[in-house]
Formats: sequence, C-alpha cells, structure tokens
Amino acid sequence: MRIATWNINGLRARLDFVLHWLEAREPDLVGLQELKLTDEQFPHDAFAEIGYAAATHGQKAWNGVAVLARGPIDIRQQGLPGQDEMGARLLTVDSHEISFTTVYVPNGKELEHEDYPRKLAWLEALRSHLDEELEADQPAILCGDFNICPAPIDSWNEKALAGKIFHTDEERARFQALLDWGLLDLFRELNPENQNFSWWDYRGGAFHRGMGLRIDFLLGTPSILERVRSVETDRDYRKKKDGLTASDHAPVIAELD
Repeated sequence: MRIATWNINGLRARLDFVLHWLEAREPDLVGLQELKLTDEQFPHDAFAEIGYAAATHGQKAWNGVAVLARGPIDIRQQGLPGQDEMGARLLTVDSHEISFTTVYVPNGKELEHEDYPRKLAWLEALRSHLDEELEADQPAILCGDFNICPAPIDSWNEKALAGKIFHTDEERARFQALLDWGLLDLFRELNPENQNFSWWDYRGGAFHRGMGLRIDFLLGTPSILERVRSVETDRDYRKKKDGLTASDHAPVIAELD
C-alpha cells in the first residue's frame, strides 16, 4: 500500500500535473493541501476517470484540503473545531481501514504578525482534537504541510534561521506535542540522520542549490510504523513535467505492507 501527502499550491494551476503524478506513482491514499478552490469547484470527474474517489474541504481562493483514495472514503471531520476563522485546513476520513487526516497548518507569516499566535493556537487545538477523536493504539495517519521545521536537520540553514518563522521553539514544542500524543514521524523514524527537504522557494534557484525545508510530514501511530517499508520525498515531481509547472512542495510517499 502506498500513501502520500502533497501541498499542490493550487489545483486549478496543477490539475494536469497531479494527474500525471497519480498515474506514474499509483498511490492508494493521498492527502492534498492548498487546493485554493471550493468543494463545488473540485474536479471529481477528472480523478474518477483514473480510479480515484475524493473527499474535500475547500475554500474560495485560499487553503483547502482533500483526500484521494483508490477505494471507498467515509468523511469523519471537515475543519478543525473552534478554528473556522483560519479557514479550511483539516479533513479526516476513514479509508483502507485507516483513520487518515490531512492538514494545512497556518503559515504564521512572521513572529510579529497576528497570524503567528493564531498558528500556535491552531496547533494546540489540533492536539486537543487528537485527544478527543483518535486513539494512539488505532491505525491512524496525520499528514500534511505543517509549516514547521521540527529540528535543525530539517532546515537548510538552521544557523541563520533559528528563532525565525518555522524555526521557533514555540512551533517546535507544539509539533513535539503531537508526537508526545502518540504519533511518529515516519520519515525520521526510518532516516534518523538523513537531511531531506520537501519545500523549496521558487526564487533564487533554491531547489537546485539545496536551499530547502522539511515541512511536509506523514505522521503515524505505532501500528502504522510497523507496516512502513520506506518513506521518501518524491523530488522528481518538484521538477517540470511535459511543460507542466510543479508546486513548490514535493510529494512525500510511504510504502506500507
């Protein structure tokens, strides 16, 4: 079984690119973030043509998350309770006998911006939501764009960026709280010393210069980790394909028994 997470940075602009990736990689269960369209605008037919059902929680022009599955999907939760003002950022479904949640954590912008404390509050609400809705002894996955570098190894330049957005102790503590609840960073569990990024700025040749951040994660409960054979960043799909422009994020893919 193959699962994945991917911030696609706008489905209107990247539909053909996403379909190209799906046909090439054939994942079974995918969390998408940053759709930038409403539920009514979601192109269900395009995905159905290649064998995927979709569940969505969209929003006009901003945010938005979805789950694609080769098989049935049952929606459990649309939106993080108490955090509606931050937009469409969470979707939980049951599929393939897994509780599968995709999230798009607020960016925070800058430490002085009002969105930074809102980001911290959103992450606290997410931890509370786990307490109320999930059990760590069940097969569950929490995936998405977390807009946090959990540790220095996850940043291309921790020395220069420490204490700045994505790199603060406050953000890292809230990410750690998710792990303390019972989730495991599947990539880091299998690759404890591998510096690997999932996002690169479009500007300044950041991708080719290795100036990236690891901010996209597949987190799983222990019963999921027991099934994981490999986790990798699909760097090839951070590059243009057949003239199609990639997202600034690469997919993260895990192979499960």
